[in-house]
Amino acid sequence: MATVSLVRTPKHLWVVGIVSLLWNAVGATDYTMTAIGNTAYLESMGFGPEEQAWVDAFPAWAVAVWAIGVWASIVGSILLLMRSRHAVTAFIVSALGAVGSFAYQFTSERPASMQGGTAMIVPVIILILIVAQWYYARRMAAAGVLR
Repeated sequence: MATVSLVRTPKHLWVVGIVSLLWNAVGATDYTMTAIGNTAYLESMGFGPEEQAWVDAFPAWAVAVWAIGVWASIVGSILLLMRSRHAVTAFIVSALGAVGSFAYQFTSERPASMQGGTAMIVPVIILILIVAQWYYARRMAAAGVLR
């Protein structure tokens, strides 16, 4: 008869999972408000008509990989909280979506206001945090915490 070893859920998993979900919810809100063209939201983010026109001109594939990146990160956070090993895969998919989206954004002709500063730093921070979430999920899966 096989023995079943129960691995206790470390408290840090709940902290990381909840913080991860909250962070990724910010990304989902940003994606949704941008996708529906919420002018008030975009203006509050510093997007004037030129920046809004740039986003509106994204090709369908760029919008699709952006959506995949955003929603895969939400799924990854939920799977992490559910203690599912599939969180690892979800964060990989999220990273691939983000890389695809940022590749378009950095190779397209961006408005002058988006050539430096926050517009350049935030995507790097997002990628670092996705990789950190993937790494954490991978470590938890290897430790037997995620099933």
